[in-house]
Amino acid sequence: MPNRQYDPAPLRPNPVRTRLMAGGAAFGTMAFEFFTPGLPYVLAQGGAEFCIFDMEHSGASIETIKTMIAASHGAGLVPMVRVPGCHYHLIAPVLDAGAMGIMVPMTETKAQAEDIARWCRYRPEGVRGLAFGIGHDEYAPGDILAKMAAANERTLVIALVETATGIANIDEIMAVPGIDVGWLGHFDLTDSMGIPGQFGDPRFVAGVEKLVAACRRNGKAAGFLPGSPAQAREWAARGFRCLGFGPDTLLLREALSAGLAICREAVREATA
Repeated sequence: MPNRQYDPAPLRPNPVRTRLMAGGAAFGTMAFEFFTPGLPYVLAQGGAEFCIFDMEHSGASIETIKTMIAASHGAGLVPMVRVPGCHYHLIAPVLDAGAMGIMVPMTETKAQAEDIARWCRYRPEGVRGLAFGIGHDEYAPGDILAKMAAANERTLVIALVETATGIANIDEIMAVPGIDVGWLGHFDLTDSMGIPGQFGDPRFVAGVEKLVAACRRNGKAAGFLPGSPAQAREWAARGFRCLGFGPDTLLLREALSAGLAICREAVREATA
């Protein structure tokens, strides 16, 4: 049989970044545990637009993350990854695997934000290393300059701000070109303030307000991971428009707990 000829295709676009940069909202979830090829399809069927696959606390390997990214492309879900730390060698392989967004934890300074933005984009906007015909361009041929421009345009860069130092520097961080989202790490922020889990403390509340204001001033989106419908309403009202509902372990536990409670009640009523 003759060799099949493939037409070079542009890189898959990132509608989540497009919408957020235009001032809109985006909704998804975060995965810590259930890294199976079917998960992106389940999430997409549930209405998620994106999933942030965690590498910081999950222990997930790059092989696992590559599988989740490939499955997400097939499901029409925007795959993003929280890397374990602020280092080029942690970010580059994930982008080359096809991640459309990167979340970097413990972002605290303008210098860190500038490094992150440069590492996530090709020249002239950044210093990302070149490799083509691999996961990020879906192994396709094509003009590399066009691919570089498309990759720069589609990559959503999330600064995870979760320390008092990060909040103190939030205006400088969010002013950095190439940083798209300021994501609040609420538990770690309270911990760094010496008030772990005290989300009503005035110091925490002021930090949240400062982050949202910095995002607004710089035309960036504020992001948060609510764990309940009530939290989703609360944080949307505070000005967060990139919301990841979850994470996966919480969703399963809470849905199962509520469903089993109904089952037990139904059996009690039926046998009373």
